[in-house]
Formats: sequence, structure tokens, C-alpha cells
Amino acid sequence: MTSTLPNDNIKNFDEQITNKLISEIIRDRIKSKGVRFSANDNIADFINPGELEILEKEVASRIRDLLKSLIIDIDNDHNTLETAERVSKMYLNEVFKGRYYEQPKVTSFPNDKNLDEIYTVGPISVRSACSHHLVPILGECWIGIKPGNKVIGLSKFARVADWVFSRPHIQEEAVMILADEIEKLCEPKGLGIIVKAQHYCMKWRGVKEPNTSMINSVVRGDFRHDISLKQEFFELVKQQSSNNNY
Repeated sequence: MTSTLPNDNIKNFDEQITNKLISEIIRDRIKSKGVRFSANDNIADFINPGELEILEKEVASRIRDLLKSLIIDIDNDHNTLETAERVSKMYLNEVFKGRYYEQPKVTSFPNDKNLDEIYTVGPISVRSACSHHLVPILGECWIGIKPGNKVIGLSKFARVADWVFSRPHIQEEAVMILADEIEKLCEPKGLGIIVKAQHYCMKWRGVKEPNTSMINSVVRGDFRHDISLKQEFFELVKQQSSNNNY
């Protein structure tokens, strides 16, 4: 669900929509607050109820123009009659949903038992798109936690990872954004994240290297300052990787 803004932002919506595209209205709203809206930013706070459905129609219209510019006969080719609508829904509600929807609800719990041993969750499947070419990035993610005062359910790590990666990205920034979000949610004493992914901007085009992958990591808190904890994190991930034949 997108979030709600104050009523004064929407009371003249019917009048505005006759004069401006919905994308322009949302963009103006963001700019008026001085907020960044890069490809991998979440803008859900600036989208009012009902606007995403209108934006979906605008995007479909733009995609039809793109198909026409590619000299595809979308009026008579049965394979592409509804391609614009399908692609619009896919971008807004699936592959880029991390931009347009709020973070999934995550409930934290007190660490009543004072757990201080590290644990890892993974592999978590991650799907994204290269912000340079808008082609897929597909891979797996491992998250390591040394608990602080709060804990969250294991499944929530997967939900948050999916929300973060479902945006146009470069992998290096995606891992940092995911680390920021997890730190906000459970305030761990130590945090480690590893992502291994294949980039179709290298597999499908360009150098066309089908077997090349990229691995990057971020370590924070105790994982960064305690070498033994960092080594334990990487060893646990190695065991999980071996068990999954990745």
C-alpha cells in the first residue's frame, strides 16, 4: 500500500489531473520537499491512494510510444497488442515495486534472552535490474546478525531484501541500502551482508560473458572491528553456500 499525504495535497486532484500528467504531479510533490528520487530511491511517501493506478496507465502509454518508435506494429501484431499494459504493471507492481510501495511491515521483538551469538540467513534470492540498461540482475544474498536489543523474524530479512532489490540498481549500492534498512529495523551489534549475482548487462549484451558473476559484501559494527567474528560470518556463509551447491 502506498502511504497517505495530508488532505491539502489531494483536495484539488481532479483539477490538477486535467492539466498535468500524474508523473509530473508526483515529481513536483517530491521536488517541493527537496527529496532525491534517483532510480534506487523509494518514493512511496509521495504517492497518494489511487495515483499508482493512474500512473500505470501513463506508463503504458509511454511504452506504446516506445514500441512504435521501434517500428513494431502494435495495432495488428497479436503478440504485442497488450505488451505496453503488461510491461507497465510489471515495472510498477513487480520488478520496481521497491520504489513505489512502502516497506513491508516488520515487527521487532525484545531480545529478552540477551542472545549474543551470531547467526546467518541465506541464501535469499534477490532480483533486481541494472540501472544502466534495465536488464535483470539475479542472485543470492546472505545476511549475518549479532543481535542487539531487538530481533526480527527470519522471513522478514527476505521480505526486506526483496523490497530493496526490486528497484533499478547497481549492486554495490543495493547492498549498502539493504544494510541501512536492516540496521534501522533491529539495531544489531554486528551486521554482515554478502551478495552474489549475475548481471544480464554482461550476459545478454556487451561482452556477453555468460558465467561471470559479481560478489560484494558489507560488514558493520562488531563484524567490522572483530576479525574473529568477521571470519565466523564468512565461514557460516560458506557452509550455507556449499549446502546449496551455489
